[in-house]
Amino acid sequence: MGRGNLVVRSWLHRRVLRTWQTRGPLARLLYPLTWLYRLGRSLHAWRQTGVRIDVPVVVVGNLRVGGTGKTPLVIRLTEALRERGWHPGVVSRGYGGQAGDAARLVDADADPNRFGDEPVLIRYTTAVPVAVGKDRVAAARLLRRMHPEIDVILADDGLQHRRLARDVELALINETGTGNGWQLPAGPLREPVRRLERVDAVVLHGATPPVRIHTPFFRMRTAIRNAVRMADPPQRQSLAELAEAQRERGLRLLAFCAIGNPDRFFAMLRAHGLVVDTLALPDHEPIDAAVLAGKSHDRILVTSKDAVKCHRDPRLRKDERIWVVPLDVDLDPACVDFVERRIAATADPGSRAAELPHR
Repeated sequence: MGRGNLVVRSWLHRRVLRTWQTRGPLARLLYPLTWLYRLGRSLHAWRQTGVRIDVPVVVVGNLRVGGTGKTPLVIRLTEALRERGWHPGVVSRGYGGQAGDAARLVDADADPNRFGDEPVLIRYTTAVPVAVGKDRVAAARLLRRMHPEIDVILADDGLQHRRLARDVELALINETGTGNGWQLPAGPLREPVRRLERVDAVVLHGATPPVRIHTPFFRMRTAIRNAVRMADPPQRQSLAELAEAQRERGLRLLAFCAIGNPDRFFAMLRAHGLVVDTLALPDHEPIDAAVLAGKSHDRILVTSKDAVKCHRDPRLRKDERIWVVPLDVDLDPACVDFVERRIAATADPGSRAAELPHR
């Protein structure tokens, strides 16, 4: 696909996201189609029967389309549970991948263009077993069959996949909130706001707008602080140092990403005093060297999610201008306590759960 088409698609994607934040003329024009979407979702949910796996299942999802921080939350929760003695595995749909609908394990050197960028990032970051598949039940069963040591499964973005029975549901909300409060296509929601009343807990990511909920909620904060050279990972520089170097030497910086909420990444970089040109592709878009053809910037800053795709192209892997900006995640420990109590009660009723802290 030509670069011009990619730019147009990215512009349309960001324009739609902005449209969904208000109940303006375009949203109102699309609102009648929302009733058809609701009917389709209701029929789909009615046809699904929950299938229980032999280990506890934790689903992390959200109501709206686009990036809210689900994958960083899954990664942090996976790491926290492993630190507490659990042996987690992760299942994902593998959006953007081309591996087909069948459940497949994600190898350590898996191609994100085949398996999806988020599953590959989870596998690379946590080193826990990860499986992808349109059918999360089949993916979970594959994990258990190939890794019998797994004692808890986390589902990345599985809130609407009701066929996989779950013991804990976490819904994530970020600074974009619930948009205009309408469902697709007039708004950004895949399910109505009242769905938050049926999840086990809500995780508020960053400075979220007021949301009226009676469900338990926890806080998650993310930040960027450093950049790591992709071609030579030991080379590390704080963003404050990079901003100073830019002022002194006039460095030209390009911030480049293919994520659900690119404007947040750009804003976080600018908050550190960096002056950046920007290039945003549609979420999950494949990345190769052709995308950066003609870019003469001194440095190119990318997210960890994009880095796993850049690394697959030998030309990008050797490009010393590319620096990865990892996301640091601070999750309320009470959220981990909450999840652990729930899964422990399922895994070993009346035993391990009673020994866990209640904070």
